[in-house]
This record gives sequence, C-alpha cells and structure tokens, in this order.
Amino acid sequence: MADISSNIISLKSQVPPSVKIVAVSKTRPVSDILIAYNTGQKVFGENRVQELLRKKDLLPADIEWHLIGHLQSNKVKSIVPFICMIQSVDSYKLLSCINSEAGKVNRIVDCLLQIYIATEETKFGFNLEEILEMVELQEFNDLKNVRIRGIMGMATLTLDNSQIEREFRLLADCFKTLKNGYFAGYPHFDEISMGMSGDYNIALREGSTMIRVGSLIFGERNKF
Repeated sequence: MADISSNIISLKSQVPPSVKIVAVSKTRPVSDILIAYNTGQKVFGENRVQELLRKKDLLPADIEWHLIGHLQSNKVKSIVPFICMIQSVDSYKLLSCINSEAGKVNRIVDCLLQIYIATEETKFGFNLEEILEMVELQEFNDLKNVRIRGIMGMATLTLDNSQIEREFRLLADCFKTLKNGYFAGYPHFDEISMGMSGDYNIALREGSTMIRVGSLIFGERNKF
C-alpha cells in the first residue's frame, strides 16, 4: 500500500508553492482521502458526480472539491451548491446550465474552459476558435453566476515527451491569447490546469499553475 502521507510531502517538495496540487481521488476510499487530508492536502478532484456525492458528506466540510471529469448538464444541479471549481467546461450549453443552477442558489461558480489539445478522440474540449467566438456573444457576457478562472487540458497518453511538450505549449499559448485579448481586464483569469502524475514536470516547465495528481499520491488506481 502506498504511503500516502510521504507521497504528498515528497510531491510538495518538488512543486513550486504557487502551483495548486489537486489530488485526484476517483475510485479511492474515504479512508485514503482522509490520510491525504490529515497530511495537509485540502484540494481533491473527482471525475464522476455520483462518486463525489457519495464521498462528500463523509469527509471534512472544508475540502475544496474540483470536478475534473466530463460533466453532463443533468448532473450540474447536484454539485453546484458546494463545488469549488468545475474544470471540465467543454461547451457553452454546459456553461449556461452551470450559470442557471448557480443563480438559483445564489452562488458564483469558478470554471475552467477545457481545451482539446490531444490526438485522442475520447477526450473532450473546445478549440481556441470556438472559445473566441463564444466570448464575443452577448449571451456569454450576460452569465453572472460563473467566473471563468482559466483553462484546462489533457495531453495525449503517450511516452513521447516531445509530443506532450508541444501539446502543453499549445495550451499555454491559448491561455496567453485569451488573457491578452478578451480576458485582459480580468485578474481572476489566471489558471492553467495541465499536468498529471506522468507528465506534471513537463507541464510545470510550460507554465502550469495547477496539476491533477492521482497515482503519485495514492498509488496505482483501483479498478471498478
């Protein structure tokens, strides 16, 4: 069994303090999450809404939950009252739904726009042109209960580090384009979520501000 506490301490020693570590806790038992929490890890990411809902009430209330997996519109209502950040916003329809549900509970929900940078068809996300078109819409500017904090992307699952580097660099370039253009007057648009257990070092070199790490903390993932 992985030494979760030691893994967290080791990882934090290698990551700049300005970079947020999201501990990916999907498929992990509550007991493992508690070990991480008691070591000082307060930010956790889940992929599936139902799994997140099962765990949330069994764990400390000050945990900062991030939804990092593909989100269906019909699941938005159940997480909006408590979610800290939705990293996987991949369509205007989803963003509008989050805004609507957040308005009903008087919340402003932090969101990242997921950009498709990989070569795998199984991944989701906007391309940059779609985002540039969206931000020009009056309907987008009327969304008052979501706050766009930045962008997120997942590199191709490959052993070719040069390809991963290119994909992360593309994501960083997308951030610069958006920051220098539409979001120039938005100081809260400051996050680039990229990098996981196998490639976070590359992501950090390319400017990541947030990494999503599972197996390096908890050990190899349990299978359902």
